[in-house]
Formats: sequence, C-alpha cells, structure tokens
Amino acid sequence: MNDPQVQRLRRLDVCAVSDALDKLQLSGVVTGLPLRSNGPGGNSRIAGRAVTMKVGPGAPPSGPPVHLGCTAIENSNSDNVIVVEQRSGVEAGCWGGLLTLGAKVRGVAGVVADGPLRDVDEAIAYEFPIYSRSLTSRTARTRVVELGTQIPITVGATAGGEVVVQPGDYVLADRSAVIFISSTDIERVLDTAEMIVAKEAVMAKAILSGTPIAKVMGGNYEQMLERQ
Repeated sequence: MNDPQVQRLRRLDVCAVSDALDKLQLSGVVTGLPLRSNGPGGNSRIAGRAVTMKVGPGAPPSGPPVHLGCTAIENSNSDNVIVVEQRSGVEAGCWGGLLTLGAKVRGVAGVVADGPLRDVDEAIAYEFPIYSRSLTSRTARTRVVELGTQIPITVGATAGGEVVVQPGDYVLADRSAVIFISSTDIERVLDTAEMIVAKEAVMAKAILSGTPIAKVMGGNYEQMLERQ
C-alpha cells in the first residue's frame, strides 16, 4: 500500500495528465463514464492501480461459485481502483450495493465500470466514488457472470476511445474523464504532468496580478503542450 506513484497521481487532475499524454503522444483517455457517486466530503477524484474484472454472458470460471466482484474486492486495498468491463450489450448490473459496501469496508479507492451500475443510491449514501457507463435496476443474476478477474480488459467507446487496461495499470478519474496509464509510462507521465501544473500555476498567478490573459496564454502556453 501507499504506492508513491499513486500518491503523486492523486495530487493531479485529469486535464493536466491528459495534456501530459498528448505531449508524450500516449493514449489512455476515456470519456463517457460519468461520476455517479462522490467520495467522502464530496470528493470526486480517485486514483490507484487497476484491479480488473470482466463481466458478460457465458459460463463462470470453474471452481466453487463466487459472486461477481468478490474476488476483485478481496484482491484490492486502498491503492486500488476496481475497473470493470461489461460491454456485452446486455442490460445487467456489473456492480451493485453490497459490492459497494464491501469495497468501502476494504478501503478500495473507487470503481470505474464500463457498463451498467446498480443501486446507485446506496453508493451515494455510502459516499463511495463510482464512475459508470450507465445505470440500471436489472440484476446480473441469470443474465451475466464474472468471466475473469485480474485479466486484460477493454474500456471505452468503440469509436476512437478504446483502451486495453492491464491489471496494475494506473487509473485517474475526475468529472472530466477517466485516464489509464501503463506502469512502464507512469514516471514520465507524472513528471510531465507535474511540470505542466507548475507552469500553469505561474500563469494563474500572473492573471491574478493583472497581466493580460492574451499575454499569459501566448506562445509559451502553446509551446508547453508541444508534443515530444
């Protein structure tokens, strides 16, 4: 727990990290997964390393029956975000109220679900942050099963925003978007995003001191975002 890269990521907003990805010519931004419930104190931002789960029609893995999501929760801690793929087209919840409670008790940072979320009012009451593609009342039972945990999954719209998420990838989400970063890229993404944040802080200070905004957001700003 207390991964130093996760701690750095939690101090950044999604737009700064998105700019860093642009500068480094990396993908990873997914939109269309809005915030459904806030964390404690109304906090919406979550960051951590992905524990992945795939849900859809079919036969569950062999072995004793386990309710979908339980293995992901048991494999998670406060440095983790559980990321769920349920892109089957079947309207059935891939996350629900008791799972939310279990994840909260476990200390999980949050959930990102590319699929339908059930029991959203319970998530709000528990103050547990969840982002999801849609909402539903329909149960997973008899409709979908857990197809695997800690396996590669695909998240994002099929037109231009698909990201393959590996277990252990870094996740950052706020109201702007959700971002996935591979462990091999995290150091340079963090360095670049922190540089952008520092430069924008100087620019904000200049605006507040009375410098015309056109002067502040001139060539230096555009050069700051030039791709490497």
